[in-house]
Amino acid sequence: MSIATELDDQFGLTTVTLRSELSQDELFAEAVANDRGWVDPDGAGDDQKAFATKLGTEGPLVFYTDPTCTGRPTKDTFAVARDSVRDELWWKPDFQQFDPAAFDALLPRVIDHLNSRNATLYTTDVFCGWDTEFAEPYRFIGEYATHAYFCNIMFPKGVRSDVDRASEGWTLINVPSFRCVPERDGTLTERAVIVDIENRVGLVLGRADYCGVNKKTMFTIMNFVLPSKGQLSMHCSANVGRDGDSAILFGLSGTGKTTLSADADRQLIGDDEHVWTDAGISNFENGCYAKLIDLDKEAEPVIAAALSMKGTLIENVPPVPDRDLAETDPQDLDLSDQSITENTRFAYPLDCNPNVAPGASGPHPRTIVLLTADAFGVLPPLSILDEQQVMYHFVTGFTSKLAGTEVGVTEPEATFSSCFGAPFMSHKPVVYARLLATNMRDHKTRCVLLNTGWSGGPYGVGSRMSIKHTRALLDAALAGDLDDVETEIHPIFNLAMPRDCPGVPSEVLNPRYTWQDEEAYDAAAAKLRDMFRANYVAKSFAELGVDEVM
Repeated sequence: MSIATELDDQFGLTTVTLRSELSQDELFAEAVANDRGWVDPDGAGDDQKAFATKLGTEGPLVFYTDPTCTGRPTKDTFAVARDSVRDELWWKPDFQQFDPAAFDALLPRVIDHLNSRNATLYTTDVFCGWDTEFAEPYRFIGEYATHAYFCNIMFPKGVRSDVDRASEGWTLINVPSFRCVPERDGTLTERAVIVDIENRVGLVLGRADYCGVNKKTMFTIMNFVLPSKGQLSMHCSANVGRDGDSAILFGLSGTGKTTLSADADRQLIGDDEHVWTDAGISNFENGCYAKLIDLDKEAEPVIAAALSMKGTLIENVPPVPDRDLAETDPQDLDLSDQSITENTRFAYPLDCNPNVAPGASGPHPRTIVLLTADAFGVLPPLSILDEQQVMYHFVTGFTSKLAGTEVGVTEPEATFSSCFGAPFMSHKPVVYARLLATNMRDHKTRCVLLNTGWSGGPYGVGSRMSIKHTRALLDAALAGDLDDVETEIHPIFNLAMPRDCPGVPSEVLNPRYTWQDEEAYDAAAAKLRDMFRANYVAKSFAELGVDEVM
């Protein structure tokens, strides 16, 4: 059955023109020629959105999103609250309930809109996941060729037979030209991202053309589907050593997840989205979606080189002043320019990395690393966690914002994001925590809490942990050198700290000894501990079966 027939039968798309399964070169050309919309806040809404650089199709496509949507529109993200899923889903401000009756009226309205416009739609059929048993077919349909191009970068094709795509696959329909009417459609604004899990379809409507929406919406879906099958979906990076010693690194932005997972002695499995199944670890994706702002090309040579590679996508990096993009070498772009957004992005295929694990997969992990960047300067550089502590710190997902990084932030602020990716976790946090604990028990996996934040005082007083020491601690944990080491228990955080680690001075391992005023340290540590406790109560973790360990 043709795609046109399938979409007619499934949705009633009858008078549209489908541009299906185009090559990346073809999508590149279509994007430059046809993708039109908002770029300038004061523009007319029909500006060119996609551009070639001096390298043409041999280099990156450059795309500019709607100026009101340079990141995920979290406050306009919903799931349809049908009876089959209502009690299972984790409802929160960035994943709200959408009335089923309103959705059932909205979807046909969107289809009528496309048919009446005789719209040209770009489609691509990919998979979410490399694991042949658990990969989910994903069909993208949208008005922008750039989005199809992006999906071809980020997701693998041909993972397995897709004869079940029509019945078992997921479809995302992305329609920037459709403006929601809240009073009519049940949305909060003119845009919306809505997932109907029961019927395996998602809508991205209105001024929501940030490329990451097409990736994270599917990740949110996988975070519902796979745990329901007993498999652990994870927001993490992963790599594998020469001896098959896989490792998983969880961490929020700024904790070093991407940097620490890039290791010349270890093969990269992926940098963002994975699943831990009965067979081991595998990536959901076939690409990376990296932040570009202030990129240090010497520290990140893989990304730097990929900026000039074919089949990549640069998002929201401003043009060089007084120079057309068509005359600009991508290496000349100012990656420190945040005049459009701080959230500039770069999508590139996984094979741009020189050392990728075959099939973007690896065996069951021997080590799990929970990363945090403690700007209060009080958490130990490394702590060895037992099973109860793993569950606690996993559902807590702590890191901290730095003073001065946001308006009104004058001292470090605690940030708690369950499972190190709360916005994308569609089940309640304890579902993932229990799966993690079970998998660790079954496969005898160790876990450490690695602090890449401050030592000797808070941000502004102390200094950032030495990357040399952090690497030494990580290497020792991965090698198992800390499995039987003598430890001491932190009296405030109840964390087991190693007394010795090769390459790390012993006085660094206990954060209290790095402060000039140890009483001031005790007060600061108690303050952060109380923040942990308050978050534990506020999130009702006790009712979910997570023990208080601090």
